[in-house]
Amino acid sequence: MSVGLRRGAVALSLAAVGLLLGWGGDADDDAPGGAAASELGAEPGLHHVLLSTGIDMVYLEQGSRRGIPVIFLHGFTDSHHSFDRNLPTFPARFHVFALDQRGHGDSSKPECCYTQADFAADVPAFMDAVGLRRASIVGHSMGSFIAQNVALDFPERVDRLVLIGSGPTLVGNPVALDLQSAVDALTDPIDPAFVRDFQASTFFRPIPESFLDTAVEDSLKVPAAIWQQALDGLIAEDHSGELGRIRAPTLILYGDQDVFLTAADQEALDEGIPRSRLVTYAQVGHGVHVEVPRRVNRALERFLD
Repeated sequence: MSVGLRRGAVALSLAAVGLLLGWGGDADDDAPGGAAASELGAEPGLHHVLLSTGIDMVYLEQGSRRGIPVIFLHGFTDSHHSFDRNLPTFPARFHVFALDQRGHGDSSKPECCYTQADFAADVPAFMDAVGLRRASIVGHSMGSFIAQNVALDFPERVDRLVLIGSGPTLVGNPVALDLQSAVDALTDPIDPAFVRDFQASTFFRPIPESFLDTAVEDSLKVPAAIWQQALDGLIAEDHSGELGRIRAPTLILYGDQDVFLTAADQEALDEGIPRSRLVTYAQVGHGVHVEVPRRVNRALERFLD
């Protein structure tokens, strides 16, 4: 499966989706900027904590414990490694928590449940477990929809919101529906070639092969049943009519070559959230933070400060 979507397409066969690589990009996009956490004596580390929701959650923590708390939520079948091109040089003045969400990465993988509400409930439960009253939330793709849910259901816990590769809803999205058809046919063990094509299809610019290898490894940790449940929850649930209730200042980051979401989706998201700002990156795909990490880090630093 590969993904190549012309803007305005109404339906698309997943088998016809083409790998969108071949745009060289600026050399400095491959090395995100900012003062490295390690340079300031705050080495990152992996931890796990048992949540009140029953999930044993693995997470990466870095930065000053007195710093601005920020929670990073990865996309569908990814893990905290989704932010490997951002966090190694993210300033230590931010107290960062990058989660392996339920069913993903090395966190526990119960048979149930994987609705957006289930994922969202884990975030304040995690905050309680690590002693955070409030935090800013950065979400990519699936993580961005979970972040929206957290901002709607637990507004008192969210300072600022960053939505990367997001939209108002995936209900009726033609690419997501084609993906669902393929995912519904998956059985364990999942074919690594299928996973590699899926992961590669989300990027427009070339990315390091090592990053893609890690993304494939992470996706293969997710059982087929969780691929199916998590995607079903994303496609079936629509809270676009509630976006006006989001109180947190919101930054929306979008790549104009995104194969899943359109410019119209971004306009609807920007118009729906009262205190939002949209930034569009030219010649960038769905994985904005991976493809242009330096630019995204600069945008995050300015906004979260």
